[in-house]
Amino acid sequence: MQESPFKGKTGLTRVWNAFHYSMAGLAAAYRNEDAFRQEAWLAAVLIPLALFLPVGALGKALMIASVLLVIIVELVNSALEATVDRISLDHHHLAKRAKDIGSAAVFVALVNVVVVWGLILFA
Repeated sequence: MQESPFKGKTGLTRVWNAFHYSMAGLAAAYRNEDAFRQEAWLAAVLIPLALFLPVGALGKALMIASVLLVIIVELVNSALEATVDRISLDHHHLAKRAKDIGSAAVFVALVNVVVVWGLILFA
């Protein structure tokens, strides 16, 4: 079985293609995933807020990183859910488990935001 014909690209062509695939993925997530849209708006508020709060550079970096982690985990969760749905829309305990675990990962990332921001702002 042959791999993707795009695997042979190298150099700037590969970087350019990867950039476009990434932008298409972000657009698809924003267009099709309500949770991603909500978290993107949350990031649009929290990241500038972190930059303007009177905390040190390390605190700002941790606050921003914790928010970006939510975006990353949500993207992976959305990809996992799309893959499970692509395989079958039938109810199956393993499909439910995969989706629940992906959701749990997003939840843990959101708890991480609360903990990191709380420790930096109130400790």
